[in-house]
Amino acid sequence: MSILNVVNAGMCVGCGGCSVITGGKIPMKVDNLGVWQADPSQVLPTLQEAASNVCPFADESPNETEIATEEFPELPVHPKLGRYRSTFAARLTDQEYLEGSSSGGLTSWLLLQLLERGHIDGVLHVGSGNSVDGMFAYVVSHSADELQSRRKSIYYSTSMADAILSVRGNGKRYALVGVPCFITAGRLLARNDVELRSQLSYFLGLVCGHLKSSAFAELLAWQLGIPPKELETVDFRVKNPAENAGSYDFSATSVTGETRQAPTSTLLGANWGLATFQLEACNFCDDVFAETADITFGDAWLPEFVSDWRGHNVIVTRHPLLAEIIEDGVTSGQVSRHDIGPDRSADSQAGNFRHRREGLQLRLHDDQSAGKWTPRKRVEATADINEKRKPIVRQRRELASTSHLLFEEAKELGSLEHFTNSIEPQVKSYMRLYREPFPKRAARWGFRQIMRLLRLN
Repeated sequence: MSILNVVNAGMCVGCGGCSVITGGKIPMKVDNLGVWQADPSQVLPTLQEAASNVCPFADESPNETEIATEEFPELPVHPKLGRYRSTFAARLTDQEYLEGSSSGGLTSWLLLQLLERGHIDGVLHVGSGNSVDGMFAYVVSHSADELQSRRKSIYYSTSMADAILSVRGNGKRYALVGVPCFITAGRLLARNDVELRSQLSYFLGLVCGHLKSSAFAELLAWQLGIPPKELETVDFRVKNPAENAGSYDFSATSVTGETRQAPTSTLLGANWGLATFQLEACNFCDDVFAETADITFGDAWLPEFVSDWRGHNVIVTRHPLLAEIIEDGVTSGQVSRHDIGPDRSADSQAGNFRHRREGLQLRLHDDQSAGKWTPRKRVEATADINEKRKPIVRQRRELASTSHLLFEEAKELGSLEHFTNSIEPQVKSYMRLYREPFPKRAARWGFRQIMRLLRLN
């Protein structure tokens, strides 16, 4: 069964779909690198087959295009967004609520609307929980207070298995919130489980650059003087009114209650392009905008919006009710909306698409050339990509892999310096790949000097 290939290749994303469909018979656990993993090796072949049918990386399961075609057959298709009803940028107008949100505040607002209007009984999403396996976990929120206390972006490995199993069969309706691969797993569960088919009512997707292990939070907090064993919780995105939307802070709180904060950009490993602590599964994902979700929320990383520190969401709607609820918010003045086309929406994730499409083509080629198993994807394996991109793609993957191992060693040694001293040369080497060759830089400098002299004359 290809779910065994997925796990053996290190491509399990930890969603827990396989555990849910087998009634918990496939165990989920956090490995030594801080990543949730499934272990389907000890169950019967019939259960492995059932698990393969709901695994987003297994060859037996339909891909995102096939699922979306069945869910939204009437909608037009965009090559990067998938099927879509409407695309726009938006944020809430409530200043106080916005300050406590990671971006435009629309994800939690829409969930509250669904709850208050009686369309759902609860929400399955990531928040602070009582999990013995980490600071954050998939939780079930049934009230507005629970929802509001569990909003904001979380960059941390989680599994939704326990949360879904805890509500399966209780007769209540839920909205599932997750990154693309988790939403795909949720759709597949609804297809293969009659109970969940009636319970998972709405799927809210989150644009994803890649998933992180728990080490990401620990590394940033350690740089603030709070080592992993003393870390209680973190806030990955603290808005700063003096900066733009992309220049947020990171805060960490120790078990003694002390909170420390710093601009995220000043912390080693925080640059998303470095892919530190990225899961290997993310190297083989081609879905950026959660194409199987009823609606997708991302950050409006576009020049016309990023200057506003409060943040904006880029939103892709697919379900008519969810689009209608947001339209009601615009009419009532709760939501400020700016219409942008699908191409512009995709532009907000330009770097992500380079990684997930062009970069994926090269990674597929490299692994297949080495005789390794790779999942069936929607792009072709080829080394025929931009020559400048090749070393970037390969070194980013190496940097991600190395970061896991170095941080594990650093924790064992109790030495942050072991990690920073070892990773910094690799980071510098990677960043040099983005620089223009010296002859080009020299020519550009010379041209500027000539133009300056001409202006003076």
